[in-house]
Amino acid sequence: MKRYWSRLLALVLVVAIGLMGCSGSPDGLSGDYRQDTLTVLNTLRHTLELPDDSPEKAAAQAQARQQINTFAARYQRDNSVAGLGSFTTMRTALNSLAGHYSSYPNRPVPKKLKDRLEMEFKQVEMSLQRGA
Repeated sequence: MKRYWSRLLALVLVVAIGLMGCSGSPDGLSGDYRQDTLTVLNTLRHTLELPDDSPEKAAAQAQARQQINTFAARYQRDNSVAGLGSFTTMRTALNSLAGHYSSYPNRPVPKKLKDRLEMEFKQVEMSLQRGA
């Protein structure tokens, strides 16, 4: 009987730990395309608005790069969002910013690129409001 209870307890613990480990998303994205897109947009806007001499600039850029990679990995193969106008515009913006961070990691983002990104971010938000 003691053997039965120890096996049952072990099984309950394995199930509990497994469910706890699967409950959250380690990448910070929820799986809801609309909400994830807005989260990434807010992170990127915050990163772009930081002054160049800010002490948290490097950490913010690292977080932005991580979110760009995570967003791209999660949604690029999802056929339900791949054809949406908001997704294609978002990918264009993400590719531009990721390209700058990869090519010029120590240089600030040029004003021309910031302006274009802000325009694309607004287009994405409008598309999300329309449901596209």
